[in-house]
Amino acid sequence: ENTFSFTAMTWGILKRLCKFCDVESTSCTGTGSCMADCSITSICPHPEDVCVSIWRKKDDNVTIDTICHNPAHKLHGLVLEDYNNSKCEMRERNGMGSQFFICSCSEDECNNHVFFTPYSLDPQVVSVILVSLVPLLVLAMLVITSFYWYRIYHQRHAGAKRKKTPLDFSDARAIMMDDDGSDSSSTHANNLNHNTELLPIELDAQVGKGRFAEVYKAKLKQGATGAGEPFETVAVKIFADEEYASWKNEKDIFSDADLRHENVLHFLTAEERKVEKQYWLITAYHPRGNLQEYLTRHVISWDDLWALGRSLARGVAHLHSDHTLCGRYKVPIVHRDIKSSNILVKGDLTCVLCDFGLGLRLDNSLSVDELANSGQVGTARYMAPEVLESRINLENIESFKQTDVYSMALVLWEITSRCNAIGEVKDYEPPFGKVREHPCVESMKDSVLRDRGRPEIPSSWINHPGIQVVCGTIDECWDHDPEARLTAQCVAERFNDMEHPDKLSGRSNSEEKIPQDISVTEFEEIEKKEVCLRNYNAPVEEAENYNQPSS
Repeated sequence: ENTFSFTAMTWGILKRLCKFCDVESTSCTGTGSCMADCSITSICPHPEDVCVSIWRKKDDNVTIDTICHNPAHKLHGLVLEDYNNSKCEMRERNGMGSQFFICSCSEDECNNHVFFTPYSLDPQVVSVILVSLVPLLVLAMLVITSFYWYRIYHQRHAGAKRKKTPLDFSDARAIMMDDDGSDSSSTHANNLNHNTELLPIELDAQVGKGRFAEVYKAKLKQGATGAGEPFETVAVKIFADEEYASWKNEKDIFSDADLRHENVLHFLTAEERKVEKQYWLITAYHPRGNLQEYLTRHVISWDDLWALGRSLARGVAHLHSDHTLCGRYKVPIVHRDIKSSNILVKGDLTCVLCDFGLGLRLDNSLSVDELANSGQVGTARYMAPEVLESRINLENIESFKQTDVYSMALVLWEITSRCNAIGEVKDYEPPFGKVREHPCVESMKDSVLRDRGRPEIPSSWINHPGIQVVCGTIDECWDHDPEARLTAQCVAERFNDMEHPDKLSGRSNSEEKIPQDISVTEFEEIEKKEVCLRNYNAPVEEAENYNQPSS
């Protein structure tokens, strides 16, 4: 710190002093004012930096975070709007996954004393504003009411001229996911957008935000009257108008009926919302959230690790495969952005792959030039060495699959690091946790290429026989040489061949699940046939069950 201060003085650059304690527990209640009680004062690294305090409350956990930050860049996806203030006045922000207040200011150490007192207007000013706005509000209500009745009139007349088919909502219901995590999907799911009318969907709460889109929990209202709930819970991924290309790519991949698999997110339909200038993807909703969030909040057992790892490998293997479980040809797909935040956790603690915005269909008709133009894409932290170096072998489409396997290995490491079978379980951290929060490609080149670094696998982890097999698999999957890596199918088979988790965790009831006279391979073949038959019979069974009263 003394060296940094001397350098700053030598250059004649005035840099701000701010409290800098990262995340700490606090006694601040979220009302009035309080002190952050941070004992560390830091010289901000850049002249443009301002002081920031962040107060969070989730359940009974209350924390405060004091840092320096450049207001020209977003922080947690938020723009710092009040950084010219001399005091740190907290503003509540919604949609952050917890009660969340943030403030910024431009005086030295101003983020140590924070104020939660809400800003209030003078009563006379409020009266003037109300008098000015009332006529406009009345006019707006008249316009909205007129437009609403016009739409109702237009839809009723359009409905009288066109015979509607029952597919709209019966198929919509067929793909919905139950609260316990079970799901079923109709093979006609991608035909739900055959109608020009938009589905009656009511957005509820934002549950995620990425580079290209925001994800909302939503209610799909039922089209038929009868017993049961008046709506089904779905997830809606909303793309802005300028992200059309990403929406179209993901829609095209989801629309492939051969993509259907229990470990791939079930797709309902895609819609162009022209009035809102938005593009929607509507899918099944999984209330447990993404894998990264789940691992952050939970320490898992060996049984959980086995279920999560096996389902992840099965999902990736299905994407990469050139045939379905029934033996039909399918176009292989590479995800190209596999990471724990792009994997959802189902109610039965198995994984589903999602977010195919960067996905690529490995069609045989693709030329080398077209593959080359696909670019260096993905998340830098999870990029394979050959992607960081831009040296993928374009002559062999298997090279693209090998990059997915590397990323999958990092996710398997994340899952293993939170398993109580390894001994002492530390707080969650992503792979290469020592690099900054959102590392660039150049930073990852230093760690992965120059230093040949990989996340640490301590020797204590391999005391458990199952963890030992998983760690060996991880090591083979993130090999620097792409051709030396295992395939996703091989990883899935290793999980299948592993001793059953019940037996490894001290219980011996695996015999009840797989009879001794049936080998694992034979059992897998039986399972595949059952899934295949279930997929073909699903539309008929679902159509029959939809009209039955719910129990």
